[in-house]
Amino acid sequence: MIWLGIDTSNTPLSVALVEDGQLLIEHTDSFKTTHSVAAMPTIERIMKEAGITPDQLSAIAVAKGPGSYTGIRIGMTLAKTLGWSLNIPVYPVSSLAVLATPGKWFDGLTVSVMDARRQHVFAGVYDKQTVLTEAHRSFADLLEFLHQQERPVLWCGQDAKLFEEAILACGLVSYFAGVGEQLPRASELISLAQKLEPATSIHELTPDYLRLTEAEVNWMKAND
Repeated sequence: MIWLGIDTSNTPLSVALVEDGQLLIEHTDSFKTTHSVAAMPTIERIMKEAGITPDQLSAIAVAKGPGSYTGIRIGMTLAKTLGWSLNIPVYPVSSLAVLATPGKWFDGLTVSVMDARRQHVFAGVYDKQTVLTEAHRSFADLLEFLHQQERPVLWCGQDAKLFEEAILACGLVSYFAGVGEQLPRASELISLAQKLEPATSIHELTPDYLRLTEAEVNWMKAND
């Protein structure tokens, strides 16, 4: 069984091929490139290098968000299009859960964060594989929640560094994932997907933004 993993939900791009539990090839970068331009050529390249043709794919795992609205839509569109055309299942996975995988064996809480601007973050808090919360919230509220847990914290994701000063000053026992662990890995995305159910219907597969889009906010204001 050959899996294709796709994560374009934020600045990093990660795609991978896994066959029967063995990683065949993976590409992960954090260049500020346009995923609409880079993602599909990267998928085509790794498949060519691995000697895999589209008809050999068995399933697709895709990061469903939160993150960049555009980035999420690009990955979801690629996964849905490939899944529908190849008639294979698509497994949507939380982008925050993918970022948190360095904490699989951490004896404490793992927190993955993505900067959502204006001192807000998308944050996932996990106790091993148990999800305590995944939400869009102020960073101050996140710290308050973590203080209530009274556990050591492993911070994951590149954006954790943006809040390093506040983290170190808040009194939590904190650790930071290493440089090689800060990026989402499509191979880990696939591992998480293998524990989940596929999308009931590819056409009903939707992103998980964890907050309203700007268009939805403007519509609500106009119709209030």
